[in-house]
Amino acid sequence: MQTPTTQYADSHGVSIAYQVVGAGPIDLVIVPGFVSNVETMWGEPVFVRLIRNLSRFCRIVLFDKRGTGCSDPVVAAATLDERMDDIRAVMDAAGVKRAVINGISEGGPMAIVFAATYPERTQALVLYGTFPKVDAPGEPVLAPDKLDALRDLILDHWGEGRTLEFFAPDLAHDPLQRRMWSVWERTGASPTMARGLIAALRQWDVRPFLSTLSVPTIVLHRTGDYIPIEGARYLANHIPGARMVELPGNNHIVFEPEVIDRFCGEIEEFVLGARQTHDSERVLSTVMFTDIVGSTERAATLGDRHWRALLEDHDDLARRLIEEHRGHEVKTMGDGFLATFDGPARAVRCARKFVTEVGALSLAVRAGVHTGECEVIGDDIGGMAVHLAARVAALAGTGEVLVTGTVRDLVIGSPLRFEERGRHNLKGVPGDWPLYLAVEEEDRSSLSPLPTSMPAINITDKTLERVAIRAPRLARTGVRLSRRLATARRVPRVEQGASSL
Repeated sequence: MQTPTTQYADSHGVSIAYQVVGAGPIDLVIVPGFVSNVETMWGEPVFVRLIRNLSRFCRIVLFDKRGTGCSDPVVAAATLDERMDDIRAVMDAAGVKRAVINGISEGGPMAIVFAATYPERTQALVLYGTFPKVDAPGEPVLAPDKLDALRDLILDHWGEGRTLEFFAPDLAHDPLQRRMWSVWERTGASPTMARGLIAALRQWDVRPFLSTLSVPTIVLHRTGDYIPIEGARYLANHIPGARMVELPGNNHIVFEPEVIDRFCGEIEEFVLGARQTHDSERVLSTVMFTDIVGSTERAATLGDRHWRALLEDHDDLARRLIEEHRGHEVKTMGDGFLATFDGPARAVRCARKFVTEVGALSLAVRAGVHTGECEVIGDDIGGMAVHLAARVAALAGTGEVLVTGTVRDLVIGSPLRFEERGRHNLKGVPGDWPLYLAVEEEDRSSLSPLPTSMPAINITDKTLERVAIRAPRLARTGVRLSRRLATARRVPRVEQGASSL
């Protein structure tokens, strides 16, 4: 999906950044949560998946609230009235007369006020992970102690990705996700504005508006969300005719692909009356993640200028090696790379060479490799295989290349050697996975070549990969059978006492 152009709407002298995506029959205005940035959000694959799914049946309008993202900075957090005017200004600028208003998290109260004030411009209301009031006596929505803890994280650790502990606790200990979230924080708002947004939450109370809503409404909420689901149930019970949908999971942010698909499906059925079947492009690839060990500490020691120069050398080396091994650079995460390869052996060799050669730059790198089906999302990729490779990389030690059992099985018979690292439960990935450490390749330079008359095994790498992914037991049986056949046809070595192939 191509990144849309950012435009600006004028809201009483304040420039509000917005984008328009898709060409579906329904206009959908997404009112963002706590902070946002319409430019950097496209670097997150799960967001791209969400927008791509919604754009199949909607024309989507995205925007940053005043004081956040690419919109104008302001002295203090906006009132609900000002925010309501910002929605209207964005709709006018985008040529939208009537739309489905999707209020997410902190954007929920803003969407409710708009729908109650402008029912003629609101086709329907979609609320996700939101609340009517932060702390209402007898109607707990967000306990003050939780809000205070979130405020303290913002006060002392804004820009470090620590708020992920609230927004996605299942991913809070994943270094890659923490690093991406830290970028989201810094580009979403300044520390002062972030604290102002939290303070403003305490003043909001949209309960008086609920009974006045006259538009179709659906309320979606996750059962384990840090914003208690009781608040969502209160909304559904007090908005006339509202429908309540409870989604499983603990994360406030919808990161999981299957939950994204369910979320979009519920909205599609709600606004169109039925869900359509959508095919996605999936390809088989070997995914490689790399990560600089201790990058934050190193950057602080070197300073910005020297760190940027070192990163440029790191990136040049990574790109050269990816190209040499016929790989494809998907993207860089600042201090790491995501790349794909059409064969697992090339990916492992590229990763091993990279973690070795980068030492000349006085840097330490780790890498993870997995082979599986990936979902093509424009110039990016997503899917379980990508998440799995990221989890594997996070478990690797300094200078190590860890691979899954899938990769190891696919390269059996090659000079590549591996050491067992046990079975691991990878966060967000079902089952437990055997992991292996890629070590020095076996030296076969002294082995006699096979006779030219000996037939080669008639199977391509791609076919073997597909079998291994879809039927791993069958693949392992085939590998064992091929090795037995090779043993039966073995040709003795010329040198006396040397072992044969």
